[in-house]
Amino acid sequence: MGILKRANKQGPKRQWGAERRIKPLPIVHDKPTTRKIMLSRLAVVATVAMWAVYFIYTILRQFFDGPQTFQFTMQAIGYLLVVTLLTFSALMYLLARQGALQRFSQHIRVPRAELDRHFSQTQESAITMLIPSYAEEPGVIRKTLLSAALQEYPSKRVILLVDDNPVQKNQKDTERLEITRRISNDIMELLCEPRERFSSARSLFEQNYIFIKQVQPEVTKQLASEYIWASEWLHELANKEVIEDHVDIFFANHVLRDLANELKLTGDALAASALEGATIPQERISQLYRRLQWTFDAELGVFERKKYASLSKEANKAMNLNSYIGLMGGTYRSMPTPDGPVLAPVKRAQEGDIVIPDTEFLLTLDADSILLRDYCLRLVYFLQQPGNERIAVTQTPYSSFRGAASRIERLAGATTDIQHILHQGMSHYGATFWVGANAVIRKKAIEDIVETEWAGGFEIKRYVQDRTVIEDTESSVDLGLHGWGLVNYPERLSYSATPPDFGSLIVQRRRWANGGLLILPKLWATIRARKSKNEVVSKAEIMLRMNYMASIAWASFGLIFLLAFPYDGRLLSPFVVLAALPYFLAMASDLKYCGYKRTDVFRIYGFNLILLPVQLAGVLKSIQQALSGKKIPFARTPKVKNRTVSPMLYVVAPLAVVAFSIVTFYRDFTAQNWGNASFAAFNAIVAMWAILAYIGIGNTLKDIWVGLTDWMYVDIKSKQTKTAVQTDEPAIDWRAVLYHGHAQESVPLAAQASEQVVTTGKKEGILV
Repeated sequence: MGILKRANKQGPKRQWGAERRIKPLPIVHDKPTTRKIMLSRLAVVATVAMWAVYFIYTILRQFFDGPQTFQFTMQAIGYLLVVTLLTFSALMYLLARQGALQRFSQHIRVPRAELDRHFSQTQESAITMLIPSYAEEPGVIRKTLLSAALQEYPSKRVILLVDDNPVQKNQKDTERLEITRRISNDIMELLCEPRERFSSARSLFEQNYIFIKQVQPEVTKQLASEYIWASEWLHELANKEVIEDHVDIFFANHVLRDLANELKLTGDALAASALEGATIPQERISQLYRRLQWTFDAELGVFERKKYASLSKEANKAMNLNSYIGLMGGTYRSMPTPDGPVLAPVKRAQEGDIVIPDTEFLLTLDADSILLRDYCLRLVYFLQQPGNERIAVTQTPYSSFRGAASRIERLAGATTDIQHILHQGMSHYGATFWVGANAVIRKKAIEDIVETEWAGGFEIKRYVQDRTVIEDTESSVDLGLHGWGLVNYPERLSYSATPPDFGSLIVQRRRWANGGLLILPKLWATIRARKSKNEVVSKAEIMLRMNYMASIAWASFGLIFLLAFPYDGRLLSPFVVLAALPYFLAMASDLKYCGYKRTDVFRIYGFNLILLPVQLAGVLKSIQQALSGKKIPFARTPKVKNRTVSPMLYVVAPLAVVAFSIVTFYRDFTAQNWGNASFAAFNAIVAMWAILAYIGIGNTLKDIWVGLTDWMYVDIKSKQTKTAVQTDEPAIDWRAVLYHGHAQESVPLAAQASEQVVTTGKKEGILV
């Protein structure tokens, strides 16, 4: 276990209670013992049994003991519904966990030699890596791009999809954008020396030894020296990295140095074989030369959709991806118009100035995520195995960077690592959902679900749905409707950033809570369609999918009822606690397995209490969208080094939860309703602890002050001075007239109606 210290004065100040461990968990999950699997099954059985005992012993007994009032009957039904839904969510946790343990016990890692053999014989394996970015720090983007460029994979293109406005309002943002645009070229130049060295070495070997079956030791020794050189080059690169936080440490150690160590190990093995005078088949040596070349050979580029008037301007990650994917396989000429350049397709490559190749596979990667060295190699290999032809998406649900400097980032990271286990378990039951931070996608699969529309004379394609802000979840359902499957690869090969403060966490969790309810009808339609085709849809898959999309809604409302409503004491029973006990014990065990403390289960409970208003806001936004039909704007998680200010509502609401729990405790204590009083006291304690630990009194007061005073300040707009000479007749914008057919300041009524349809309907575009 490593110990993290502040690398320099610019690094984030570490809080007391922050994480000290920086070493990530192993790539391959530890195989669970038979005892652990058995206890996991018993937890499922115990949860169902305790709920059944509660239903029979408490609810039914109350109804049969004698006549009850209407008020008590309604309370009993309501309380039973809340307890049942919360128990169902706990049961789904245990079920997914059981599936994960089964997968971990059966997984066997593919040997490296098999991967090299497979890709040496596979010609059509090109991959395009798409990294959507908006207002990201250049240093964050650089690490992501370099982790993608150093994938040990043949024929890879890494494209940074910059979604910032091409013209920024201030000098600081303009400079940041210019640096971002240069990162791809900088990495290409950085990799130039090893790329050319290993390309030449491979060509020389294949020219001289193509007809030789067994390679002599001196040739093997030469290859070993190439591997040692690559290892030393990577170590030198890692030593030059600027270390400011735990993410920088992870990148230097586990992207650069681990790759260097693996290459050195291979070089040492080759040198040892040469010392023993062993001969190695020419085919194997050729594979090892190709591996070196592939690792450092990547084509990097930048694409900015907002530069072109013919592409969608909708502000979300899905349309950023869709805009580029829709252009793949084509050649285009940039043509100027009054609204900006448009991309016009041409038939011959020599007639165009933009060529976008098509590839069999896509990789989508968030700009704050990092891949380990053989992510692409192993996941594409999996997709190309017999029997996996109908797998559309495979991914490794991301893990959190260890060594977080704040308590809230540490705990949010713990929930992320728990979710990794649950997503792995969902694949056991065929209930995988696409998690958008990283994924390898079979392009022909998303071509089956593409939706095409026209806006302003331009074709707009939607491969990834953007109707909700959880676009990957809806696309998962669409793929299932067309007979495609999704699988989570059972290893830890990807890592992603966790919000470091309460303000940025609010944005992320509110977005996660928004949209699941809207997709439920499509899920039921998909299940009916699959059953009509005689496909087997298990009950476990249906329950897990339904829980994934709707549990935030019913858990939030259910917890509100338990906190706020004074239920009759006769409805309380120790069996309710016993039904929930396996869930909390299992989570405590999983936290320990992921390198956290068992007692973090109580911290997570308090953490969820203070996030309750945030989740409710996301659920209510979904209901609002369902009623109004108006798409909810996509809110990106802030990626800034300074603290993000929290909206006053979400700071005051946790305080209200504490206050109300104290009032409830006093009321039930005086009424001798000991069960409700104990529950209220527990909620007050853990919620107050969560506020102190994860928000802080100082930050709470600051955010409340900002919320109370922010309305007093307004942006001062600079007055525009007219420099043009005023004439009796305004100058005509001839470009606009020739392009639109009218002057922009005088739009005909018919064009106005069309513009309204375009801007308020499904798509935003250009009028022609």
